[in-house]
Amino acid sequence: MLDSGEARIGKKKSFLMFVGLVACGILLNILGTKINGWLNLPFYLDNSGTILTALVGGYLPCIAVGFLYNIIAGIGDDMTTYYCFVSVLIAWAAAFFVRTGWLTKFPKMLAAILTFAVLGGICGGVLTWFLYGLSSGEGAAGILAQNIINLTGMGRFAADLTANFLIDLGDKAISTVAALIIWKLIPKKLTAYFGIFKEKIAFNQKTPAHVKRKKLSLRAKVLLLVGILSSLVAISGMVVCVLQYHKATINEYINEGQCVTAMMSRNINPDRLDIYIEKGRGDDEYAEIEDMLYSVNDSVPDVTYIYVYKIREDGTTVVFDLDTPDLKADKHGDKLEHNITMKEQLGDFLAGNEIEPVITNDQYGWMLTVYHPIGEGDNLCYAAADMSMERLRSEEVSFLTRLLSLFLGFLSLIMIFAMWIADHFITDPINRIAKATNEFAYDSAKAREDSVERLRELKIHTGDEIENLYTSILKSSADTMGYIGEVQRKGEQIAKLQNGLIMVLADMVESRDQCTGDHIRKTAAYTKIIMEQMKREGIYADRMTDEFIDDVVHSAPLHDIGKIHVPDAVLNKPGRLTNDEYKQIQEHTTAGGKIIEKAIASVSEDSGYLREARNLAAAHHEKWNGKGYPLGLAGEEIPLSARIMAVADVFDALVSRRSYKEPFSVDKAMDIIKSDAGSHFDAKVVKAFLDAEDEIRRVAEENSDE
Repeated sequence: MLDSGEARIGKKKSFLMFVGLVACGILLNILGTKINGWLNLPFYLDNSGTILTALVGGYLPCIAVGFLYNIIAGIGDDMTTYYCFVSVLIAWAAAFFVRTGWLTKFPKMLAAILTFAVLGGICGGVLTWFLYGLSSGEGAAGILAQNIINLTGMGRFAADLTANFLIDLGDKAISTVAALIIWKLIPKKLTAYFGIFKEKIAFNQKTPAHVKRKKLSLRAKVLLLVGILSSLVAISGMVVCVLQYHKATINEYINEGQCVTAMMSRNINPDRLDIYIEKGRGDDEYAEIEDMLYSVNDSVPDVTYIYVYKIREDGTTVVFDLDTPDLKADKHGDKLEHNITMKEQLGDFLAGNEIEPVITNDQYGWMLTVYHPIGEGDNLCYAAADMSMERLRSEEVSFLTRLLSLFLGFLSLIMIFAMWIADHFITDPINRIAKATNEFAYDSAKAREDSVERLRELKIHTGDEIENLYTSILKSSADTMGYIGEVQRKGEQIAKLQNGLIMVLADMVESRDQCTGDHIRKTAAYTKIIMEQMKREGIYADRMTDEFIDDVVHSAPLHDIGKIHVPDAVLNKPGRLTNDEYKQIQEHTTAGGKIIEKAIASVSEDSGYLREARNLAAAHHEKWNGKGYPLGLAGEEIPLSARIMAVADVFDALVSRRSYKEPFSVDKAMDIIKSDAGSHFDAKVVKAFLDAEDEIRRVAEENSDE
C-alpha cells in the first residue's frame, strides 16, 4: 500500500487516474481490432491495451481492461462478450509476467507470448467448441482448421485447437511487441505515477513478525467468503436460467410440432382413411398429401419423422409414413404393434382424446412426439410429428458455457477488487495498528509519549470501522497516558466500584447482539422523549421526577443486557425461531435482571440507576394485559420504567431493519403502537408517545436504516 504515493496525488486524483488508465487500455484494444479489420489480417489484435495496462499499472487495472473490453465489444458482437474469461486469464498472466520481469526481458518474453497463445488459442478454442454447441467456430481459424484436416487427417476438435493456437501465437506476438513499444515511448514520470497501482496488491503477503501465524489470514477469509458467496449466487442463477431455457426450448418444439400436425389435420380427409390405406399413392389425393408432407418435412429442420396412424385395440395401421435418409418408411396399410406411448394411453387414443406431447429416448434417438387427432369413430386417426431433441442438447451446452464464461470473468474481477480492498482497507491498517500497539511502552513518561506519537503517525484513513477503531485506540491511548498517574492514586471506594462494573462487563463480553449499539441509543432517546412528554402532561406526576427520568435514560441501554446469555446463532438467526429458540430469547429478561442484581450486590450504597436498570432488564417484555413474560405481570404491577421501555423498544424494533425483516414506516409503526394501547402497552404511556410524535419521528428519521 503506497500511502506516500496517494498522499502526493490525492485519493480523488488516484481514482481518476485509474479510470483513465483503464479507458486508455480499452480504447487501445478497440483500435487494435479496427486496424486488424482495415488490414484484413487473420488475427484479433485486441490484447495490446491489456498488456500495456499490465506494464503500466499492474493487476487491478489490467484485469479491469481485460474484462470490460469484452463486455463493451459485445455490444456489436455478442459472442465477444463470452470470451471475457479468456481475456481475464490473459490479463492475469500479463500482470504476472510484468511482476516477475519476464515480459521485458528477451528471451523470457517468448515464454510470456507462448503462454498468451495457449490461453487465447487453446483455452479460447475449447470455449469456442462449447459456445457453438460442440462444434467449431467460423472465420480464419475455421478455414485453417479445415486445411489442417485435409493435410493431416487430424480430428476436427484437435484441428480447431491447433489452428486457434497458431493464429493466436502470431496475434499475441504482435500485441505484445506493440504494447512494449508504446510502453517505451511513454514518459517515465507518467508511468511512475501509474505505478502506484502495481503495489496495491501483494500476492506474496508475509505475516508480520509480531503477529502469531494463523491457518487462514483475514485477507484469505475475505477472499474465501467473497468467492463462496459469489459462486453460490451464480450457481443458483445458472441453474434457474438453464431450467428456464430448457423449458422454453421444449415449448418451442411443442409449438412447432403442433403447427405441423394441425396443418396435416387440415389436409387429411378422415372420411377417406380406408381409401388412403388401401390405395396409397394410387389415389391422387393421397399422393398430393404425401408430397405436401415431404415438403413440410424438408422445410422444418427439427421435424425428423411425420406419419399418420389409425390406432385400434389390436394394433396400429399405417396411413402415411415418410422415408428419411436414415430410415425406410412403413407402407400404407401395414399393421404395427403399439409403441410404448400408445400402450400406456391406449384408452385416450381410442377415444380420440388430445395426447400430451411425449419425450422418448430409444433406438430412433431423443425425440419429442406431438400427436393430433383427426376424425372420429371408425374414421379416427392421429397425425404425429417426431421432433429431434439433439439441437436442444447442443444449445444447452452453448447456453451454459456462455453463463459460465461470464460468471468466471465477473468472479475474477470481483476477486481482484476484493483482494485490493482487503489489502488496502483491512489487513494492512490492522497489521500496522497491531504492530504499533504491540510495541507500546509504559516504563517512563517519555516512552509513553513516544508510543502515542508512533501510533498517531500511522494516519489511518480508511473511512470505516477500522478508522473508527484506530481513532478510538489513539484517543484511548492518549487519554490513558494522560491519566495513568491519577488512576494509580485512586482509592478503595473507586476500586470497589470498578470491581462491580468489571463483573457486569465480564458478563457482557461473553455474547453481544449485533444491533445493540444503535438500538440502545435510539431506545434511550425515545424513553427520554416519552418521559418528558409525560411530565409536561402530568401523567404519573408523582413518579416523573428529574431524578427518575435521569435514572431511566441512563439505565435504558442495559435493558437487553440479558441477551449476552443467548447464543449468537439464536440471537441473530434470520429465519423463524423454533419454540426452544424462542424460549431462549425470552430468558434474556431473567438473565438481565440477575446480571444487574450482581452489580447491585457489589456496590454498598443504594443506586437508583442500577435499580431502574434491573426493572428495565427484567420487565420490559411484560404486557399490560398480563400476557407478557417472564412473570406475566399486569397493569401497574409492571414497573413504570419497564412500561415506558416496552413502547420505545417495540417502536424501534418496528422501524429498524433486522436480519429477519425489513423496516416498517414510522406511520405504520405508530399505528401498531396505538392499536396495542391497553393490551400490550400502558395507554397513558402510549398517549404521551403519540403526543410527542414530531420528536419521535425526528429521531426515527435521523437514524433510519433506509
